[in-house]
Amino acid sequence: MAKTLKCDVLVVGTGIIGSMSALYLQNAGRQIVFLERGEIAGGASAGNAGILAFPEIIPIPAPGIMKKAPRWLIDPLGPLSVPPAYAHRIAPWLWRFWRASSEPAFRHGLRTLRDINLLAAAEMAHVAAMPELAAFIAKTGTLDLYDSEASFNAASKDWDEKHKAGFDFQRVGRDEIETLQPGLAPQFRHAMFSPDGLQVSDPRDFTRAIYDLVVSRGATLRKGEAKRIDAVGESTIVTLDNGDKIDADKVVIAGGAWSRPLAATLGNVVPLETERGYNTTLPAGSFNLTRQLYFNDHGFVVTPLSSGIRVGGAVELGGLELRPNFKRSEAMLKKAGRFLPGLKTEGGKQWMGFRPSLPDCLPVIGPARNAPSVIYAFGHGHLGLTQSAATARLVTQIANGEEPSISTDPFRAGRFS
Repeated sequence: MAKTLKCDVLVVGTGIIGSMSALYLQNAGRQIVFLERGEIAGGASAGNAGILAFPEIIPIPAPGIMKKAPRWLIDPLGPLSVPPAYAHRIAPWLWRFWRASSEPAFRHGLRTLRDINLLAAAEMAHVAAMPELAAFIAKTGTLDLYDSEASFNAASKDWDEKHKAGFDFQRVGRDEIETLQPGLAPQFRHAMFSPDGLQVSDPRDFTRAIYDLVVSRGATLRKGEAKRIDAVGESTIVTLDNGDKIDADKVVIAGGAWSRPLAATLGNVVPLETERGYNTTLPAGSFNLTRQLYFNDHGFVVTPLSSGIRVGGAVELGGLELRPNFKRSEAMLKKAGRFLPGLKTEGGKQWMGFRPSLPDCLPVIGPARNAPSVIYAFGHGHLGLTQSAATARLVTQIANGEEPSISTDPFRAGRFS
């Protein structure tokens, strides 16, 4: 027999966005129930690179990017890939991505990413000051590496924008590169070093620690999958896959790549797609890695985690159902072995996960159409961990009827209509 549970705030999803939002809501006096369909603190929140990439304010859909895309797509193991079996499904998303690469749309995206990432940096500083979470965040510095002076110079406009936003970095040559990260291949003679670069010790452990903290303070967990949401008078009814219902005063949809069908039940047709991310985590001690490394001309990163060394990145637009193509992980690992000649590439664990992405590379944050008691918080793409605390602040302000710290208009679900 179906049951109905009543609660204050239902948070759908225990990834980094859901768990962080629950922490902020709980700190504001709200009572939390989590709803999770799969693994707690799993998915993209567990498999990302662990980088708090606040300076990453340059939208991916930039003017001229569509001229580069065909060259990328020719290489099935390159930084951007669309499996042939999914090409027809992704076409409408790519059309919107192209529209977002116009100069006006790019400038709008740049301003918006600047605002949310600056808010994210300020909010994450508060999180890092919490005794229960402080040990998970460290300043390691970030080294952005380029293959040539030409590719370095081609990125100069992006670095100018980061400088205008107030981020600190400095150009370094071969001698400084070798000091900052010994053992890099000699081809890397041009780089930017960001001394304030932050990362978490392990993204799964960090997310789980936030979730556990919220539960230790009184939150509860309900296992199951939300199938639809109905606004009925003053109530918001979430129906689960087994027929049970949850009657919540507020509902936060933070289901990552699985958020799209729930939004559709409330009248929001959101062009949410999945960037399938790949990585390999090598055992600890595989290389003396001192900090985050971005290989900018190749679309992947190498980061030191407490669980080992993670080599990951690239974009495969392939939806939720196609089988993983772990040749992409192998290709990145092979390159990493060339770029870090002393890297031991044996014994790694491969992973593929789903980054929830919108074509303008901005998340959806704000109330649902026809149901202001439902708050969306999904679609952060590569920046879920980075933007988690900012999103949590905005979600909490919306839930409590407060003025948001930054305008949430650019994050409206209906902006694609």
